[in-house]
Amino acid sequence: MSKLTHDLTDATFDEEVGAAEQPVLVDFWAEWCGPCKLIEPVLEEIAEENEGRLRISRLNVDDNLEVVRRYDVMSIPTLILFKDGEPQLRLVGAKGKAQLLQEINRHL
Repeated sequence: MSKLTHDLTDATFDEEVGAAEQPVLVDFWAEWCGPCKLIEPVLEEIAEENEGRLRISRLNVDDNLEVVRRYDVMSIPTLILFKDGEPQLRLVGAKGKAQLLQEINRHL
């Protein structure tokens, strides 16, 4: 991903998501996931267009099982929008940019 997105791990998740001043959209993904790769450029565009207003991070589900279990992520891609460290929105499956923005903007 681009310099505007951040990779999270089990060790960094709580601190980075909880301490973020703006909402954080976390992309739960895996290297082998085709739909995850399809939405990656869309998320990069959204990160660029919303810099300073929304932070986009991603968490590899294969390497970070603690956070995956905590938020009951059963299929990927799953996107969870956190505000003040609390989940506000969950989107499952690859969606287009317009649909993602429509859902996300309600919480910004």
